[in-house]
Amino acid sequence: MRIREVPKSDLDRAIDLASLVFLEEYEDDLRAKHRKFLLRCDRIGAYEHGRLVGLLATVPLRLSVPGGQLPCAGLTFVCVAPTHRRRGVLSELVSELWRRCASAGRPLAALWASEAAIYGRYGFGAGTRLCTVEIDSRRPLDLRLAPDPRPLRLLDPAKAPAAIGPRYEAGRAERAGRLARDDYWWREQILPEEDEDDDELSPPRVVVLGDGPSPDYAVYRTRGGDDSPGAVEVYELEAGSGPAAAALWGYLAGIDLTSKVRAWGRPADDALLLIAADRDQVRVTQDFPALWLRLTDVRAALTGRSWAAPVDLVLDVQDGSIPANSGRFRLTAGPEGASCHPCPDAADLSLDVRDLAACYLGGTRVGDLLRAGLVVEHTAGAARALDAALHTDRLPFTSDEF
Repeated sequence: MRIREVPKSDLDRAIDLASLVFLEEYEDDLRAKHRKFLLRCDRIGAYEHGRLVGLLATVPLRLSVPGGQLPCAGLTFVCVAPTHRRRGVLSELVSELWRRCASAGRPLAALWASEAAIYGRYGFGAGTRLCTVEIDSRRPLDLRLAPDPRPLRLLDPAKAPAAIGPRYEAGRAERAGRLARDDYWWREQILPEEDEDDDELSPPRVVVLGDGPSPDYAVYRTRGGDDSPGAVEVYELEAGSGPAAAALWGYLAGIDLTSKVRAWGRPADDALLLIAADRDQVRVTQDFPALWLRLTDVRAALTGRSWAAPVDLVLDVQDGSIPANSGRFRLTAGPEGASCHPCPDAADLSLDVRDLAACYLGGTRVGDLLRAGLVVEHTAGAARALDAALHTDRLPFTSDEF
């Protein structure tokens, strides 16, 4: 077995392997889309006698963290041929990835897990959560406040990124876990002409509120119904206030010839869940882990984010894959900045790197892990102090799949 770079000449073999493992048939247009995406990625392959039997690709990302953003390796197309399962192929691919993250200065790695049970053993924790929200739109949406009265207008999707990009960036600064987007990402990932999972959906629609330079907006598609009313699928909604959210949700729920609005990926603290007057009309139908996060460099990750309150603790971190992350570190942090360095002193808290990753963006409380028995507190109040320092005003949120 050899672990090496997957060259451009092997991209079709890589896509064939993914098709085999993920039980999907890729038509020509989808193969072309995957090929274009893989060209943007770093590609690690496992070869046996010249045959590609394992693949791990990473797209270079900039992930928002509290107070800023950090480089992040976005894992995708992770697959091992069914003939080579349980032979350590994935472990070898991941080990090579850690070496590359260290060389490239990427303190974070992230993925969307097709099988959540796999990635905990590699140090990934659920860094963000999403919920699916459905609105019964057979009657007008009942809200507790008046919607923003500014006019709504539809944009040409091809021109939309220039108009709505600044509002997305403003929302990204407010929440950790969000990806920086370039023109390719807007065009291919957010606003493609067709939804690759559902060819019955309309092209993307973009509605904005008001005429300002950074308008609140929603991205959606519609599905018609021959014998029954259609539906609205919401992909993204950015609103800077409750009234703005009310205006956009009210518009989506009021589209003619539809009876349901479904938003697959919404933050757990979405304003809609508070401003809805009738929670039988607005229901959360699903709650699930979204972006799985890995701290590939604990020290760089901890010093690369902001902190809400002063904290001075010795953390005993266990990391079975990256030796440099294992050991005791003194974290001294606060609103002015942070330092983190190896320390011989007794630990205040002991935790696994996957649990530190789950807490890193502010989506999981250390105290909850302590009560669950996953964190050990050696100094009374240490978990509470770390939670106060990790606190963010809004929950982390990610809806960009890769």
